Amino acid sequence: MTIERSRRYDVLIVGGGSAGIATAASMLKRDGRISLAIIDPAEDHYYQPGWTMVGGGAFSAEFTHRKEKDLIPARAEWIRSAAASFDPDNNAVTTADGQEIHYDVLILCPGIKLDWAAIDGLPETLGKNGVTSNYRFDLAPYTYRLVKNMTGGTALFTQPPMPIKCAGAPQKAMYLSCSRWERAGVLDKIDVQFHNSGAVLFGVQEYVPALMEYVERYNAHLNLESKLVAIDGPAQIATFEQKQGEETKRVDVKFDMIHVVPPQMAPDFIRFSPLAAESGFVDVDPATLRHPKYDNIFALGDACAAPNAKTMAAVRKQAPIVAVNALAALGGKPPVAAYDGYGSCPLTVERGKVVLAEFGYGGKLLPSFPNWLIDGTRPSRLSWLLKDTILPPVYWHGMLKGREWKVKPHRIGSD
Repeated sequence: MTIERSRRYDVLIVGGGSAGIATAASMLKRDGRISLAIIDPAEDHYYQPGWTMVGGGAFSAEFTHRKEKDLIPARAEWIRSAAASFDPDNNAVTTADGQEIHYDVLILCPGIKLDWAAIDGLPETLGKNGVTSNYRFDLAPYTYRLVKNMTGGTALFTQPPMPIKCAGAPQKAMYLSCSRWERAGVLDKIDVQFHNSGAVLFGVQEYVPALMEYVERYNAHLNLESKLVAIDGPAQIATFEQKQGEETKRVDVKFDMIHVVPPQMAPDFIRFSPLAAESGFVDVDPATLRHPKYDNIFALGDACAAPNAKTMAAVRKQAPIVAVNALAALGGKPPVAAYDGYGSCPLTVERGKVVLAEFGYGGKLLPSFPNWLIDGTRPSRLSWLLKDTILPPVYWHGMLKGREWKVKPHRIGSD
């Protein structure tokens, strides 16, 4: 196959995951005349919020999987390579296979890097020795297999330092596991421990009381400021660095199963680029999602440095905002829509109930439904229905097709 080494597009999107496809679909629906390309090497596409449900036995793994070729919008060109470097002063991106792609507007949404190797001994023991993670498609079924077969012993669940995608997912794995053990009548024979690197159970205080009720119901031992640093898989020993007063001590814990969430960071080609903020993520204005130096560059999703929760719900809200702002930039105009930091984390506290956390910048509560229908601070069966039944088709047939249910862009100055 002959590769064309230099091309130009009105809009170039780096990343063909949820954010990239949703933004492309949104832009092409608004203006089908633009030339638009998506750079991404992946052949497979995943509905990642479903992996917690796979680990809890509610979804099959294949339910969360589609082929990328079936999701790329018809009027978008798919460049099947990885972005390698940026030359923003000359409006160019170079790919891993040597292509130089030029653009009028660049949109960055390549996701986040899962740094499995940051935990000593973890990569070589994943998927065996009782070591699992719902953060990988191939491992989420192993999580459920471990949970289903466990009748006693010690089960550990870990959360690394922020930022991570879906900050509630580490504890969701614990709650769904405990719910399964409770129904099987074996919960009282299992020592459940949650080891969180952070100092609080959840970053928005209004949701903590309901979550603590479940921590207590499941008799889970909550260990704050306890960071997983190493795993000896064959010996089934996890090593944590725990803050104890003014000191930090290393503590070894024997386990029968451990659900690990890896530390996370921006992809290397973003972190070491001229577009990165101090955090390593793409520098953006938190409201417009535009780069502060380059007016024709935008970012969204897990790779952008805006201080919102890195969730699928955030992407669903960001995509139409970036779409209209990028189209404005194509016309030489300033941004027209603003993002309020909205993100949602449906905390699956038991099989059949969810605490629907919805919040924006500064932890401001931003509920999508009236309180009489869904009180997001309390567990709800209706919220489970939303998570289990409604949101997957909204994702596949709505968000990725540019259909923007409850996420129409908020126009600047429209208040």
